[in-house]
Amino acid sequence: MAPLTRQQTFKGEYAIELTDVKKSFDQGKDFILKGIDLKIPRESLTAIIGFSGTGKSVMLKHILGLYEPTSGKVEVLGQDLSELNNNDLTKFRCNYGVLFQSAALFDDMSVLENVCFPLDEHRRHLKKDQVIQIAYDKLKMVGLDPKHFEKLPSQISGGMQKRTGLARALALDPEILIYDEPTTGLDPILTEMVDNLILETHKLNQGTTSVMVSHDLAAAFRIADFIVMLDAGRVLLSGTAQDFFKSDIELVKRFVDKGMKH
Repeated sequence: MAPLTRQQTFKGEYAIELTDVKKSFDQGKDFILKGIDLKIPRESLTAIIGFSGTGKSVMLKHILGLYEPTSGKVEVLGQDLSELNNNDLTKFRCNYGVLFQSAALFDDMSVLENVCFPLDEHRRHLKKDQVIQIAYDKLKMVGLDPKHFEKLPSQISGGMQKRTGLARALALDPEILIYDEPTTGLDPILTEMVDNLILETHKLNQGTTSVMVSHDLAAAFRIADFIVMLDAGRVLLSGTAQDFFKSDIELVKRFVDKGMKH
């Protein structure tokens, strides 16, 4: 299956649906995911939160098709991922853009070359000058000055590296943008910059569904349309920030209290 184009944009209500997803790595002795039911609305900015070890990263890898569920179903843009062979799954992943925790740039490539990389791999019909123009446009979109385009990642700041990683994630005009713990380990000023960048990027790329996995509850409440809290491999609560503030669930109240004081 080829990736969707902007003209074929999936029109369903939900971009991502997980139905009773369970995952065990030891033949069912212990389950990391214990029956995840989750629907992420199309074109929303959704934050997935929870204490460490609750299954956030494992769930994310199911959404990306990196893990197969032990049982249950994962649907992305209306496609059951279990129905795709490896080749089709690779093509389907062009519908995703991912900003990794550490930006994960190629050290020996310039800023511009890093953004050109997915285009060189997956848009081979484009001429070199077209690839470069797209990369230029994406880097400008995320607010990076052209004077940095020829620099190596080691020659730019941490904030610039995040912007470069985001430009690369946007290179293929993905239907779904995923942010994997984008602010972990960053100082408060850089954290706020990345949070604002995520919000601005979501507003600029109309039609895109954004999913942010984060420990930063205050940021999730500030920028996300919807919030999903995991606990012990299940969805404890999903809804708006207001739903979390009003919740009577003891663990939610503790998490909210801890997160807002942090």
